[in-house]
Amino acid sequence: MSNHHYYQENQDGLASNPASFDFYFRDQHFKFHTDDGVFSKSYIDYGSFALLKAFIPNDLDAPILDMGSGYGPIGIVISKLFQKEVHLCEINERAYQLSLKNIEENSADLVHPHQGNLFESLNSEYRFSSVVTNPPIRAGKQVVYAIYDGAYDRLVSGGELWVVIQKKQGAPSSKEYLTNLFGNCEIIARDKGYYILKAIR
Repeated sequence: MSNHHYYQENQDGLASNPASFDFYFRDQHFKFHTDDGVFSKSYIDYGSFALLKAFIPNDLDAPILDMGSGYGPIGIVISKLFQKEVHLCEINERAYQLSLKNIEENSADLVHPHQGNLFESLNSEYRFSSVVTNPPIRAGKQVVYAIYDGAYDRLVSGGELWVVIQKKQGAPSSKEYLTNLFGNCEIIARDKGYYILKAIR
């Protein structure tokens, strides 16, 4: 990807090269628009797919947050599958613009997108029943752990943080960090080298 990185606010100087793909999941059809400079342009990455396969929403009366949502696949699929209100939060301007297009394309009327760094763009009053994240590993451990800390602050009591992370990219240390932060952390699934972690507030 030359010197561009998807975990950046803007992708100025990176030519647009739009693409789209179809995604079939649990008898539903989704279409996603993507572009150069966003994470996992050609298809939903396996980590996000593993997270979607494992995730089950709880019954708490609060919306769900997809943190680091990219062009929106995780949050849009969850919202449509479970008829839940979902907020997307993404730093990359191009990915955010694509998420607007994908919300419209998939008639995901319960999805609310936000652009900004981590939790900064979210109203400080917002609280969530679940936070799901496929964290931007290449942005560094500091960013990943800031997502965990922010999720802890923003979850309602009994709310859940769901994380997908590869074993070789730090799943064991993430599990340890979350156990210290939340007082618990469970490995929900192991899937082709990816761990799905869940911590309860």
